[in-house]
Amino acid sequence: MILVDAALTGAPQTAADVAQLSLWDLCLRGGPLMIPLALLSLICVYVFIDRLIVLARADKLDDSFMKRIRDYIHEGEIESAYNLCRKTDTPYGRLIEKGISRIGRPVNDIMSAIENTGNIEVANLSKGLPWLATTASGAPMLGFLGTVIGMVEAFYSIASQGNSANISTFSDGIYTALVTTVAGLVVGVAALFAYNYLVARVNAVMNRMEAKTMEFMDLLNEPAR
Repeated sequence: MILVDAALTGAPQTAADVAQLSLWDLCLRGGPLMIPLALLSLICVYVFIDRLIVLARADKLDDSFMKRIRDYIHEGEIESAYNLCRKTDTPYGRLIEKGISRIGRPVNDIMSAIENTGNIEVANLSKGLPWLATTASGAPMLGFLGTVIGMVEAFYSIASQGNSANISTFSDGIYTALVTTVAGLVVGVAALFAYNYLVARVNAVMNRMEAKTMEFMDLLNEPAR
């Protein structure tokens, strides 16, 4: 809480004026629904950091990769090209590796094998993203549920105490209503931004995979030197 200076308000400073509410105490006033919200936030942080690391590795650039693959294939060194793909250890490297392993078969078979491998790679890159999407939509709903529960508690307290009810009678219910709403929105908005950012990164890797695939298919149609 922000302390209000008694000199500015003209009121005497009391114990209530100097009382401070920590973030932890505020979270406790949110009630049991703060537990699933906290778990969702931890899962989202883990997924976000994990996917950032995976996508950073997948997005490594090697400008000489396709040039070396082209040279190896034109010189008939298929095994060397295959080993280069294995050492590159990137999604597009694994796509080219699958294509090289199918050299000699019809072009449609090669393309089909590469597309299947690409689908597997995209699925691996997207692991955990459904958690972020679910949290982005589910956390605000949990917050809204906490709001309803808090308001029910507040009105029940008023009804049970009748004319003797005062502000302290329903303050706990109001705390539950407001704290869970804020917590749900914060977690949901953070998860939404994290999800959209990671989806954009995955799409960028997919575009690079498609570009490398097209370059490889064009390479197979080039005349040998």
